[in-house]
Formats: sequence, C-alpha cells, structure tokens
Amino acid sequence: MSRASIEGSLRSRTVAGRARRTPRFGSVRSLHFARDHGGNVLIIPFRSGIPPDARRSRSGAPTRGGRPLPRPDEDDLVARFFRPLATGAAALGLTDDCAALTPPPGCDLVLKTDAVAAGVHFFADDPWDLVARKALRVNLSDLAAKGAEPLGWMLSLALPDDWREDDLARLSAGFAADQARFGVSLLGGDTIRSPDGLMLSITVLGAVPTGHMVRRAAARPGDTLYVSGTLGDAALGLLARLEPDRAAACGLAAAEADHLARRYLLPEPRLALAPALLAHARAAMDLSDGLGLDLARMTRGAGVGALVEPTALPLSPAARAVLAREPELVERVVGGGDDYEILAAVPAEARGPFEAAARAAGVPVAAIGRIEAGEGIRSRDAAGRETAYVPRGFRHF
Repeated sequence: MSRASIEGSLRSRTVAGRARRTPRFGSVRSLHFARDHGGNVLIIPFRSGIPPDARRSRSGAPTRGGRPLPRPDEDDLVARFFRPLATGAAALGLTDDCAALTPPPGCDLVLKTDAVAAGVHFFADDPWDLVARKALRVNLSDLAAKGAEPLGWMLSLALPDDWREDDLARLSAGFAADQARFGVSLLGGDTIRSPDGLMLSITVLGAVPTGHMVRRAAARPGDTLYVSGTLGDAALGLLARLEPDRAAACGLAAAEADHLARRYLLPEPRLALAPALLAHARAAMDLSDGLGLDLARMTRGAGVGALVEPTALPLSPAARAVLAREPELVERVVGGGDDYEILAAVPAEARGPFEAAARAAGVPVAAIGRIEAGEGIRSRDAAGRETAYVPRGFRHF
C-alpha cells in the first residue's frame, strides 16, 4: 500500500533557512481541513496545534466542566457507530464473532487488506470522516484493478487515548457516505486501543468470474501501458500541506489548490473501470506508491521490461501549473504516490475496445508506453532519446 509518506525523509525540512518540524506535525499543523454543507473541502488556518473544535483535558480525555466524561464501552461503540453500517445479511447484524458470506455463483472471492495510520497516511488533525473515506477508498481501488465487484468490507480500528464520541460519529458518517456511493456494507471487525494515534486496517472482499481476476504479473511484450485519470495530484496536495508557503508561491488558483487537496484527502477508486479491465486488460494494478515503483513491480513480476514516454503522462491543469513554476518537482509527480489510479497492460488488439469501454464508463485513460522483452524500464523523451529509468516511489521501510 502507498503512500506519500508524511514521515521518513520529510521529518525535517528547511524552509527559508528555518527548520520546519514534521514529526507529530509540530509546526506544520497550521491548516485544518473541514467540509462545508455542500461537502466541499475547506482549508482553515488556525494558530495552535489543536483544531478549534477540540476541548480535551491534559490527560487527553474529553471533559465537561473540567470533569472527565464517561465513555461508552466496546459493545456500545459497536451498537451506536458500526451496527448501522452492517446492512447486509452476511454481517448477521454484528451479533456474531464472524460473518457468513456466500460468493455469487461462478465467482471467486477477491480479498485485499490495507492499513492507514496517523502520521504516515494522513495528518493527525484531519477530520475523521475524511480519514474513514480515504481508508475505504484505497482498498476499493485494489478491487477495481482486479476487475472485481465489491461485496463488503471489514474494519480493525485502533483508537488513540484521546478519542471522543463525536470523532466516532464522524468516522461512522464518513463510512456511511462511501458505503452508499460504492455499494458496499460492513461485515465485521474489531476495535482496540492504539498506543500512538488513530489507525485503521480494512479488508475488502470482491467477486470476479472464476479464474478471471486481472493479475499484476501477467503483462507480455507488445502490450500497451495505460493509466487512468491524472498523476501526481495527491503528491502535490501533500506538498501543499507540508510546505504551504512553497505551494502558495506557485500561484495556483483557488480551484486548482482545492483540486490537489481533494486528490490527497479523497482518492477516487476506479470501480467504473473494472468491467473494461476484466474484459480487455492482461495485467493491472493500482498506483499507490508512485508510477515508477509500481511499474517496476509489474514488470519484475512478469519477467519483462517497459518503455515509458514521460510526455504522454496525463497531468491535471493544477499539476501543469506547478511544474511550470517548479519543473524539478517532476520526480515528486511521477514518484510521490497516493495516486490510486489504475496502471494496465492491454494487448495491442484490445486497445480500441478498451479505450471505448473506458469512455463509456466515464473514466479517462492515457497510453503512456509499452511492455517490452528483457528487463528494466526505459524512458524516451520528446526528441527520441532513451535513458534507463531508476524507479522511485514511496517505500514503507
């Protein structure tokens, strides 16, 4: 799983001669993300390191009149915040220790688990409804790449010591919104105490016709490489969070800045593309750790190489505006991760049908290169010069 890391090499940055601290987001916690009544993301500055709606005691526990508030126990949490999400029969109303799911006739089950943690995949002060939606979406993205239809999901939730009931209400509301949008429901899970920040681990279950899951390591020489959507927006959205002054210097319009912020906060799982992938793609995966690193995984697993044409990479107007001002950020765009777009290898004879199916699904796709015999990845510029490409991307360790 992905992700443009907020820690690691970003733990200490120098901005205008000053060290900008990022562990626990000390001095970069100057932006608060919220939503207006229309669901749009708002970027609200605040002076302290604590969002303005937080009212907690020194111990971190929620208080009223200086006295700690009683907290619901685990059974109460499940009943109030998670049972309403378990709308499918397989969940058994969350009254058992297991769910019982029967796959559709003639189908294989496809399973995927991804975890997200505060300080690595999202900021500790991000609204919990947006965190919930991101956590579910990054998992659904993998199902889309496999050509699978989602059936349900399971949640393991680790809560920090300072959680509040309104946090869980937001979390549940975020899950409910995306359950309705993507046609899934909660099957079960677990809740525990976290020693350090919010963490969510989600397992999604999907179905594909038996024996037809679109594999990652199945590309062959001659296949055309496609990516969906645009690349680099999420990485630039993260950069704007970490270095707002640098982002402001790029002179982005408000709509462009909002686009980058939303792409980092709320990736779009390309479930609408799944039928086209199932029908026409030989190999596919979602791009979570950056195009270079993920393409290397695809080619290495299949024992093939690839040629990529950087001029063909699809970029949003916002990303183009940033690169026009700071062209050295191109590596961040290509390798920053958190895109959650689909990388697919499509046989030459299926290019037309695949592109037509993608258009019918309303998902833009762009041909960016091809699979070749041999090994390694080469890059070819506009002048036809080819160079070896060293894969870069987000590494978890």
